[in-house]
Amino acid sequence: MNDREILLQSADKIHTTKMGIDRIKNNLGLSHECDPVEFCSKIILNKKCEIIRKGKNFYCTSNDIIVTVNAHSYTIITAHKNKGRK
Repeated sequence: MNDREILLQSADKIHTTKMGIDRIKNNLGLSHECDPVEFCSKIILNKKCEIIRKGKNFYCTSNDIIVTVNAHSYTIITAHKNKGRK
C-alpha cells in the first residue's frame, strides 16, 4: 500500500488542535468562518494531491499548498503556501 492509500483510508481520523486551527488560518489567510480541517481535508482528498511520507509526517501538496499531517495520530500539524512552486 502506498502513502496516498494509507492516508486516504484514515481520512475520517484527520483532525487538528486549537493551536493548529489558528496556525492554519493564519498561514493560509482563511476567514474566521472557514473550517481549516474541512479545507485541508478537501486538499488531501483531491485526486491531484501529491502525498508523500517523510519520517513521521505525510506531506500533501496541491494547488501550491502543503498540508503536513502526523502519520500516527492523523493530526494536521500545519498548512502553508508553497513559496518554492510557481
